[in-house]
Amino acid sequence: MKRQWFKLPLHQLLHSLHTGEVTLPEIMASFYERIAVREEKVGAWQYLIDQEDYLAEYESRSEFYKASPLMGLPFAVKDVIDTADIPTTMGSAIHQDRIPDMDASCVTAMKAAGGILMGKTVTTEFAYFQAGKTSNPHDPQRTPGGSSSGSAAAVADYMVPIAFGTQTAASVIRPTSFCGCIGYVGSKNEFSLRNIQPLAQSLDSLGIISNDVLDTLLVRNILLHKSLNLAAPGTPQSYVFATFSGEALGDIQAPMLETLTACQQALQEQGHQAIDFPFVDAITELTALHAQIMAYEVARNLLYEQQQPEALSTHMQGLMSSGLALPYKEYIIALQRADELKRSLLQWFEREQVDFILAPAAAGVAPSKTEGTGAPFMSRAWQLVGLPVVSLPLGYHQKMPLGLQLIGKPHQDDLLLSQALQLQQRFLGAVAAVLV
Repeated sequence: MKRQWFKLPLHQLLHSLHTGEVTLPEIMASFYERIAVREEKVGAWQYLIDQEDYLAEYESRSEFYKASPLMGLPFAVKDVIDTADIPTTMGSAIHQDRIPDMDASCVTAMKAAGGILMGKTVTTEFAYFQAGKTSNPHDPQRTPGGSSSGSAAAVADYMVPIAFGTQTAASVIRPTSFCGCIGYVGSKNEFSLRNIQPLAQSLDSLGIISNDVLDTLLVRNILLHKSLNLAAPGTPQSYVFATFSGEALGDIQAPMLETLTACQQALQEQGHQAIDFPFVDAITELTALHAQIMAYEVARNLLYEQQQPEALSTHMQGLMSSGLALPYKEYIIALQRADELKRSLLQWFEREQVDFILAPAAAGVAPSKTEGTGAPFMSRAWQLVGLPVVSLPLGYHQKMPLGLQLIGKPHQDDLLLSQALQLQQRFLGAVAAVLV
């Protein structure tokens, strides 16, 4: 039987290349064959590099790629991230002819490490709510989530092993939960955002989407110019964690709550300590503050686009209207109040020696495409506070993924990812997605 190389995570593909078990052209043939079979149904790609062009780039510098950390393996980026000589349209007809002359810093870092850009993935309009063409790879009638729709769908469907997304509200964590892959959003200011379309500067973050936490660690190290040793930092034998159900924020589906309870119980049975989460009211307030701050900043970032209202969706027009109506004084008050709540939350983390908060990554399974891209309320508070978050597909309901998120301490991303890796090793082998 022909080996399905496209199903292997990035670090396993690297191992197979190092051992000579496979060649880069053979791996890429597997990915492109997968795309040929699945793309019409999934619609993950906004712009796909031709296979011949991809291999021509590899052959033109084969000695460099063979000696590089990524060895010519592919990555994809969301279509709000600039790529030299390749369109970056931001999901809008306003920018359909926009071709940047330089790469975003994250793209430059991946290329310098020997990765080859495979293409641009579909985004919602300006990384907000208006959906693009992408479908959920588990059920084409359901949304993949937004706004990193194409990146999550492409990785979950094994079209590419790694992809970048962005998150301002829930744009990495929600789609990875809906599609059944792993999403990571770094601490505020952890990664360069140079040449990434700004939406709301107080909130924007770069995200990494993968099918294996080890791949996420590898790419994180590349972006930060750290050692590429995949050994995760040491983690305590026993975690202290708090569980937040999210029910105070909105309607959480019963299967999601059952998955959360099952994970909490499993962690406790393994000797980890669960404590009460005392900040439900604060998270509710932070969620509302996030919406205010985001609207205010979007309305003042997208001034050029506001001059072409006929080309904007009703979603975007509504966001801009509410943002323009918010006075500057109220915006500053919202930022100051968010800082106060953040300080209280971080003091609690330290006082109780909490390792992470366990919570749903979304309200439930992906809704129908007719219902939109899903509610973002499970991520708004953490995004405003600037905490690192990892989403893992730890449950399924009627063959649809259910993601839980781990929320950690600021700039302790390596530790959080090592904790996520342990959960992946203990739990992900027990669940399986069946792609239609």
